[in-house]
Amino acid sequence: MKGNSMGTKYLHTMVRVKDLDASIAFFKLLGLEETRRNDYEAGRFTLVFLAPPGQSECPVELTYNWDGDDGLPSDGRHFGHIAYEVDDIYAMCQTMLDNGVTMNRPPRDGRMAFVRSPDNISIELLQAGGARPPEEPWLSMDNIGHW
Repeated sequence: MKGNSMGTKYLHTMVRVKDLDASIAFFKLLGLEETRRNDYEAGRFTLVFLAPPGQSECPVELTYNWDGDDGLPSDGRHFGHIAYEVDDIYAMCQTMLDNGVTMNRPPRDGRMAFVRSPDNISIELLQAGGARPPEEPWLSMDNIGHW
């Protein structure tokens, strides 16, 4: 396959959401901050961009249709997942659990975990700098659902 001579720049990952406030709250648990919001009266939708602090060039775009979105798939796996590196995977996973988020794949290996957003979007959490030593309660936790 021949490469493209034009430059390419990552812009964002877009996901459709049914409950904008719940989705924003979820991504804020991950440490993301709202960087931009646009309401489109004519199209009756809102776009909210959230990114990690100091990384506004790496946003997730939440698309909320004011009149609902019956076309939303019930399983967000159609595009894979969104991945975030975290400083302390155990602390982040505990924050998720403390806020009622189901741990689909706990960080048994001290390196990787998966959770789902309120709209069933798969979110991968990866420990920065390599795996931490395995710890309880994570080591004994079972998977819940799929990721």
